[in-house]
Amino acid sequence: MVELNQKNDLIPVKVTLKDNSKISHEFLNHSVWIEKTTYRIALISIFSALSVVLGYLLAYLPNIEMFTLMIFLSGFILGKKEGFTVGLLSSSIFTFFNPLGASPVPLFVYQIIHYSLTGLAGSVTRNFLNTKRYFKPKEDLYVFPIILIFGFIGALITFIYDIISTAISGFLVSITLEYFIATYMTGIIFTTIHLIGNILGFIFLLPGLIQIVQKILD
Repeated sequence: MVELNQKNDLIPVKVTLKDNSKISHEFLNHSVWIEKTTYRIALISIFSALSVVLGYLLAYLPNIEMFTLMIFLSGFILGKKEGFTVGLLSSSIFTFFNPLGASPVPLFVYQIIHYSLTGLAGSVTRNFLNTKRYFKPKEDLYVFPIILIFGFIGALITFIYDIISTAISGFLVSITLEYFIATYMTGIIFTTIHLIGNILGFIFLLPGLIQIVQKILD
């Protein structure tokens, strides 16, 4: 950075960042376009549309989905408010117009909350990784610490969703613990497929998608 003195000479000014952990998400993810409000609204619309379309395309494959990954990606790229908004919009549309049938109200409300928080989690993860030296989105994201973190987060988000959604669905019929266990064990094959599929998606697809989107925005 430079400043002008009275003679219009350029005097270099040294800028020191005392604490890398305090560098904002927006600074490290700087893009002239992404700072424009209209462009951010367009990106929210694009991510929401992609999430819904991918949700519909994979709806008939039991527990194979990219819906969660796309919402997480939106928060990772755009930030907290935008990721939350994408999760809110896309989950509202997809769950209400689900080709397999709309969810009952308690489950519908939970799904909206869950996916809104998934978009928020994407931004929180980005802010955390911004403080790490091994996080180099313009070079290579397929490094062990990053794929380990992504895999763990994908597993955690999916496991929480399956447990709570199963509990809500089960308790609509019976509030007993025995019924919940029986319901969960009956669908354990599908929840396992869901868990493994999302872990693999977060490990192998997410790093590449981040780099592709980042290059487009830069």
